[in-house]
Amino acid sequence: MLRRTLTATAIALVCAAHWQLACAQSDLDRLMHLLAQRQHGHVTFTEEHILAMLDRPLESSGELLYDAPDRLEKRTLRPKPETLVLEHGILTAHRGRHTYMLDLRDYPQIVPLVDSIRATLAGDQAALEQLFKLTFSGDLEHWTLLLAPLDATVGHAVKQIRIEGVRDAIHSVEIQQPDGDRSVLTIGPDVAPSDSAQ
Repeated sequence: MLRRTLTATAIALVCAAHWQLACAQSDLDRLMHLLAQRQHGHVTFTEEHILAMLDRPLESSGELLYDAPDRLEKRTLRPKPETLVLEHGILTAHRGRHTYMLDLRDYPQIVPLVDSIRATLAGDQAALEQLFKLTFSGDLEHWTLLLAPLDATVGHAVKQIRIEGVRDAIHSVEIQQPDGDRSVLTIGPDVAPSDSAQ
């Protein structure tokens, strides 16, 4: 009788675990579908870099623009104006009168960091799974997606990327490094068309 009870309990636990996993996968699929439907985004952001060598975080703020499937623009307004544009694998930086261009194929260590955001915005689960082990928690009304690098080389630079959001809106992206340093990008509300025209 005891053996039967233990066996039944074990089966119930396994079934429950499989059910939770199936629900999480189903919610992840729905989330990726929702994200893929969003073709454009224009939001504010604040960013903190928490570094062990500094007494206080480095802070910046500005605007983020996204156009499906792969154009991402980061306009830093404070403390110093700077614009980064990623499109078709080319990263263009504008700082003052200077412009720099980088082909990301020449910097493979940067690609996972860029693709973690680009592929999430695009709802491109297949691209994410090529680079990371995905762990989804929560539900569509408040979700968390943990990305752990699959490649050991990338793992030397990035321990984990934590992305949080509500439905098709990403609210924060935290990048943790193995040495304890981290950056936190907090995404604000949509920028109204009248605000962006100013």
